[in-house]
Amino acid sequence: MTSKTDLLESLRERFHLRNPRIVNLISEFYATAFLLFIGIGIVFQFILTHEKLNTWIHVNIGWGFALALCVFMTSKTSGGHMNPAVSFLMFTLKRLSFVDFVLYSIVQTLGAIVGAGLAYIVYYDQFHHFTGGIKAVTGPNATAVLFCSYPPAHVSNLGAFIDQVAGTGILTTFVAAVIDKRNKIPDVLHPILFGFTLIVIGTAYGMNLGYPINPARDFGPRLLAYFLGYGSEVFTYHGYYFWIPVIAPFFGSAIGAWLYFFLVGFQIQEKKETIRLPVEKDLEYLNGS
Repeated sequence: MTSKTDLLESLRERFHLRNPRIVNLISEFYATAFLLFIGIGIVFQFILTHEKLNTWIHVNIGWGFALALCVFMTSKTSGGHMNPAVSFLMFTLKRLSFVDFVLYSIVQTLGAIVGAGLAYIVYYDQFHHFTGGIKAVTGPNATAVLFCSYPPAHVSNLGAFIDQVAGTGILTTFVAAVIDKRNKIPDVLHPILFGFTLIVIGTAYGMNLGYPINPARDFGPRLLAYFLGYGSEVFTYHGYYFWIPVIAPFFGSAIGAWLYFFLVGFQIQEKKETIRLPVEKDLEYLNGS
């Protein structure tokens, strides 16, 4: 009789992919889809219940733990970027080729579309009960914010750009600090620290835009919303704001991480261990030390 463990190992040998690039791309697609499936579900529950089941702190904590779990899940394959801005950082660190950076960004965006779409399917009845079938970007029945970010009228596009640079900069500052080998942070703690970082960003800088800080997370669901019937306003709203959470995070990614490296990371002094020779130990013994 074949045990469960033996069955899993047998299936692993059969379905194990040998091409590392394919494995990483599948992992990025899967992890991003899962992140958005959970994250968009959190937003749906927040808005569709008029903030009765979720509050803003629940949104922040939920996204943070969703990120942590998805990073943990893919830590041994792609590393769990789930964000083109993070993949761009890895490219600047020469840990990812330019081709892989582009491919990662594509599958992350596709994963975001799938994840948001699955959340929409699960909450389809609740969505239509709340909206009455009306799909609007602005006005009292606006629900496009369920999928992606839309700034209030008083926040300028320049302010939105600065917001995305700052938010992504915080994210990659701590990504850089956590992965810096001289800080000697155990690998097993990396996912939860990334999750804590996202919670910190949401509680500090979620007021302007809801902290998308991820081109795939914002553009993928925005594209889905367009095809679900929200129309071209998802792109034209607020003076074509849509490009800002797609482009600004790349600036924040580089600025945040490289400021850390130049100001802190490169300044860490490595402690040199003193190697004591056997004869030194013998002398200490003779001297009564």
